[in-house]
Amino acid sequence: MSEIAGHPGATAVVNESYSFACMRCGHGWEQSYEIEHHVDGDGREFVQYVVNGQVVPSPLSRPTCANCDNHVVRIMRPGRVASARDAAHRQHRTPAAGPVALPASADGAPEPGEQHHWHLSDLLHVFQRKAS
Repeated sequence: MSEIAGHPGATAVVNESYSFACMRCGHGWEQSYEIEHHVDGDGREFVQYVVNGQVVPSPLSRPTCANCDNHVVRIMRPGRVASARDAAHRQHRTPAAGPVALPASADGAPEPGEQHHWHLSDLLHVFQRKAS
């Protein structure tokens, strides 16, 4: 049986990455694994998950949140946590300080040619009944 250099007893090594999100505390993280394929003395195949040279439990069996030790963890394709963090960062940027422009008309209606920023209340006001 041939072995993979640096992985004693392994017949194949596959690199996999996963994103994780704890459904209890919201902690998110990503982890890469070396998945070593082995054959035991009886000819049965098994795999070992390795992180930084240490054999670890399969992340697919019962992942544990490193933040709160809960086991209600969602497993996603790699890159999901990073993309969510980037989106949150873009969404929560503080606008540059500067003067605030007020509407030119007294009733707050936009001037002709000016864009109006719609709010949900603008759209729902037609459904509201006035008390008589």
